[in-house]
Amino acid sequence: MNRKEAISAMQRSVDEITGGRRLRRMRKANWSRRMVRENHLSVDDLIWPIFLVDGEGRKESIDAMPGVYRYSVDLAVREAERAAKLGIPAIATFPNIDNRLKDEGGSLILDADNLINKASRAIKDAVPEMGIITDVALDPFTSHGHDGVLRNGNIINDETVELIAQAAVLQAAAGADIIAPSDMMDGRVGAIRDALDVAGYSDVAIMAYSAKYASAFYGPYREAIGTSGLLKGDKKTYYVDPANGEEAVREAEQDLAEGADMLMVKPGLPYLDVIHRLKQTFSVPTFAYQVSGEYAMIRAAAANGWIDGDRVVMESLMAFKRAGCDGILTYFAPEIAERLKG
Repeated sequence: MNRKEAISAMQRSVDEITGGRRLRRMRKANWSRRMVRENHLSVDDLIWPIFLVDGEGRKESIDAMPGVYRYSVDLAVREAERAAKLGIPAIATFPNIDNRLKDEGGSLILDADNLINKASRAIKDAVPEMGIITDVALDPFTSHGHDGVLRNGNIINDETVELIAQAAVLQAAAGADIIAPSDMMDGRVGAIRDALDVAGYSDVAIMAYSAKYASAFYGPYREAIGTSGLLKGDKKTYYVDPANGEEAVREAEQDLAEGADMLMVKPGLPYLDVIHRLKQTFSVPTFAYQVSGEYAMIRAAAANGWIDGDRVVMESLMAFKRAGCDGILTYFAPEIAERLKG
């Protein structure tokens, strides 16, 4: 058998094995790969979480999150303007509160002029087209670092819900377009929906942190908002156990029944299966939060030359889209928007 005959025989053998279905055909060129690509990432998929700090002209670096900063309100406005020019549709704000202003009950959350609300008003005045997402959890405001009222070692569910429902109205009044409760208290979505509607904010949406896990990936975030050294105990009595998937489905079902407009899973990459299940089960807008630990790992590995950071960031965001996400909260948002624009 000559070489030509051998090649022909091998081709017949592969065709017999595959039944003539050669799946590499559409991978052979850039144009064909693009033509059959199943998922696409655009700037419309990006939500940028930013950290706030009191004062003026302040831009503070965060050691555990290289490239991420805390901004005073005036500088946060400039960043929101930059994000708008890049086409980023929304930002999510998280405050770093002076420890001297914190107390056991997180009472500052009910101050209409607290850091979150000041930032919302300033950003909405300067960039009215920018969507603003605010969190009503108590942890930035409590002296113990928990998301709720702590008494005798227990988080008091109903008292916490009452506080965050009031806070949600104040945040809506300040210009928040979406309230995103991350505390995981029972009944908080329904209470917030009722409070917003009664106060005349029926157009303000709710993005429920429906599957917020008791994760070890939050460490850098707690440094960013100044709670890393405050937490007494852990949050396992109200966040979802990382071993559970069915529980996340039940949480999402309950949040939707109470009036949530969209769902969120947090963290992101370790819970792609949960994202996919929620999207397939409920067919509602579903989001993921690529949390601080995910960000820090990519940055650290890239800084050490162990990975191609740019490619890994894009691949990680595409994984969210593949799992079913309609959008992603990510600290990489501005640089990804720049890259997509370029």
